[in-house]
Amino acid sequence: MATILEPGEIEAAATAPPFLHLPPSNLFTLRALRLERLAEGHPLADYLRLIAGLCQQQQRLMDDPPDAAVPDPQRIQRCLEHGLPPFAADSLVREDAWLPWLNGLLQGYQPAAQSPVEQAVTTLRNASAGQLKTWALALVSGQFSLLPAALVPFLGSALQVAWSHWLLTTPDLALKPGTSLNQCPACGSPAMAGVIRHRGKYNGLRYLVCSLCACEWHVVRVKCVYCEQSKGLQYVSFDSDRHAADKAPLRAETCPGCQSYLKQIYLECDAEGEALSADLSSLMLDMRLEQEGFQRPAPNLLLAPGGD
Repeated sequence: MATILEPGEIEAAATAPPFLHLPPSNLFTLRALRLERLAEGHPLADYLRLIAGLCQQQQRLMDDPPDAAVPDPQRIQRCLEHGLPPFAADSLVREDAWLPWLNGLLQGYQPAAQSPVEQAVTTLRNASAGQLKTWALALVSGQFSLLPAALVPFLGSALQVAWSHWLLTTPDLALKPGTSLNQCPACGSPAMAGVIRHRGKYNGLRYLVCSLCACEWHVVRVKCVYCEQSKGLQYVSFDSDRHAADKAPLRAETCPGCQSYLKQIYLECDAEGEALSADLSSLMLDMRLEQEGFQRPAPNLLLAPGGD
């Protein structure tokens, strides 16, 4: 039976912003290129180049996926029918479907001999499936202290590419908003950062970028995504000059109510901006905000913080 919309509902439907903005299929290539560029002259150049190399391996797997099981289509459909994340990380990480992605990532990665990176890769190669799942569950749960910090970029990379692949290759995903503004509608993971888009029907809209699958979902601007208040929000950048700060491509939205912050990338100021690379290259801003008493709820699955 057709649904009849009243005049006011017709106008709302016509003006409602698109809820989703899915990542491109070459997401990891774009990240790698951006990280390589940002690494030039950066204090963390070696680390950014390490992550760029992992992004290249992620793209290799996206282009040539391993022979692996996929999440149960019937379960995905049931989740969609009930408005639940179809790729719920806390559930799927306990299963085996993502493990071939980790194996594929490690097989294609050749670190320097006797380096800390080689030790991390060897640890993962020798670990049992049960141990890998335990570490991965700790990672997606934000309990970074429950796994060795050196393993985080490799586990995080494997999880990201598996979940992004499932997101982009599953048809008819009618995703609905999560239980909180900060929750990814596809996998239930928290956002890593926000992106203010600048073209076409997305112009001026804020989308939060999932820390796991890279799904982007619309959230209105000038509202804390954690406590949902708008009063007193301020925007902080590297530049202390107010006029220059208003043009900065990366700014942190700070909330005095819950003392949290979220980094945001403004594509009108840098059309090639990308959330993960911008986040990793701006860790000095995190240090500054921590000193000022703000907390960061947004995880980056390729970086182990100092604590939970």
